[in-house]
Amino acid sequence: MDASAPRPLLVSAQIGADLKAQIAQGVYPPGAALPSTRALAVELGVSRTTVTAAYDQLTAEGYIETRPGARARVAAGLREAASPVAAAPGPAHRLSAFGQRLLAEPAPPAAPAPAIDFRYGDLSGDDFPVLAWRRALNAVLLRRPARLGYGDPRGLPGLRAALQAYLWRARGLRCGLDQIVVVNGSQQGIDLCARLLVDPGDRVVMEDPGYGAARRVFAAAGAAIVPVPVDAEGLQTGRLAGIGPARLAYVTPSHQFPLGGVLPAARRQALLAWAEACGATIVEDDYDGEYRFDARPVEALRSLDRTGRVIYAGTVSKTLSPQLRLGYLVVPPALEHAFAEAKRLADRQAPGLEQAALARLLGDGGYERHLRQARRRNADRRAALLAALAETFGAEVRVEGAAAGLHLVAWFDGVPAGAEAGMAAAARAAGIGVYPVGPLYFDAAARPDRAGLLLGFAGNEPEAIRAGIRRLAAALATVRSASS
Repeated sequence: MDASAPRPLLVSAQIGADLKAQIAQGVYPPGAALPSTRALAVELGVSRTTVTAAYDQLTAEGYIETRPGARARVAAGLREAASPVAAAPGPAHRLSAFGQRLLAEPAPPAAPAPAIDFRYGDLSGDDFPVLAWRRALNAVLLRRPARLGYGDPRGLPGLRAALQAYLWRARGLRCGLDQIVVVNGSQQGIDLCARLLVDPGDRVVMEDPGYGAARRVFAAAGAAIVPVPVDAEGLQTGRLAGIGPARLAYVTPSHQFPLGGVLPAARRQALLAWAEACGATIVEDDYDGEYRFDARPVEALRSLDRTGRVIYAGTVSKTLSPQLRLGYLVVPPALEHAFAEAKRLADRQAPGLEQAALARLLGDGGYERHLRQARRRNADRRAALLAALAETFGAEVRVEGAAAGLHLVAWFDGVPAGAEAGMAAAARAAGIGVYPVGPLYFDAAARPDRAGLLLGFAGNEPEAIRAGIRRLAAALATVRSASS
C-alpha cells in the first residue's frame, strides 16, 4: 500500500482487503448480499464515497457484482471458499474443576441431519399451531407496556398462574404461585438443581439406562453418580436400601427414558419413603408425560409428595417446540427463594414475549386443543412405526416403551450389543438416522447383550416412517451379508 497515497484511497483499500478476506473465509459466500454502502459507511465511520470506491474496486476485480437499485453481492462464479486459516494458538488457559469435568464427558457428535431422521426430541414442523401462536403473539405485542425492564426471575405472574391451573387440571399437581420458576427448557432446570443442591462428591442416584444430558449436568457438578437399574416398571426402588443415602435422585417416573416404564404406585411410595429417610431431594423430569396413547396421563410423582422432597420439571419442548426454550420447575416452598435467585444470576429471566404468548395460549384453551391434535397425530405416527417394524422385521425385533411418549426402543434379540454402532453407521450411509441405546447406560456391563436402537417418531409423517424402516432393513441386510 502506497503510504504517500491520499487517505481516502488508503481507507478504501483497507475496506476492500477486509471484504476480500471475509469472502475467502466464507463469511460472505458466493451470491451473498453485502451491506449497503450507506450502512457500511455509518458502521465504519467513513464517508459513503470511500465505501463506494472499495466496492468499485472489488467489482473491477470480479469479487462482487452490482446492479442499480440492489445491494452488491459476492460474485456467483467464485469458487467455494477454502477453509479459513487456523488462528495462531493463544496462551494456555487454566480451566476450573467444573470446566475439566465438563470436557471429560463426551459431547454428542455433530452431523448433518439424514434424509429420514428418527432422532428423539424432534417434532414435526407441521404440528406447530402457527395461527394460534401468531394470534397470541400479536395480542401480546398490541399491549405495549409503558416501560421495558427486567421482570421477576421466576417468570411472568400471568404465565405462572396459567401453569398453576394447567398442572392441577392435567397432572393432578397443586402448588403455590411462587413455587413455579419458568426456565429456558427443562435442561436449564436440571442445571439449576445441580448448582443449588449438589456439591462435588455428593451421591446422585440416576436410572440406568437414563437421560444422558442430565447425567452430564450432574457429572460436571462433581457428583458421584450412583446408577440404579430399571425394568419394565421403571426404577427398581427395591435396590435403594442397599445403596445407602444420597443427596439427590433424578428420575423419569411417568415415562422412563429411554425404556418407557411407568413407575407404579408402590414404587413411587417406596421412592418417596427412601428420600425422606435419607434427606434426599428427588428431581422428577416429566419430559413427555402428556403423551399416553392407551389411557389418561398418570399423575405426577410430585402430587404424592407430602414432605417437600420433590422438584417437578416440565417443558413445552415436546408439545409445542424445542426451539421455544420454555420449561418450568415446581419447587418445594423451602427452596423458592434459592431457585429465584439462582435463575436471576443465570440469565435474569426467560424471554418475556414468549412467556406472555404461552400464558395466553394456556388461558384461552388453545394449548390443550393443540395438545389433543398433537396426541392424535403422534398416535398415528406411533402406529405407523409399530406396523412398519412388525412387517419389515417380524420376530427379529422386540419393541419396548411404546405405550407412551414420543419414542420407542427396538431390540434386535439375535444381534450382539457391540453391533449397535455399525448398525447406526450403515443406516446413516443410507440416509436414515437411528440411535444406539448403548451410550445411555452408565454401567456398560449391566446392559443386556443385544443391540437396541432408540427410534423417535414425532418428527416424521407416517409415509416417511414406513420408508425409513424399509431403508433401515435394507441397510442392515447389507451389513449382515458383508460380515457373513
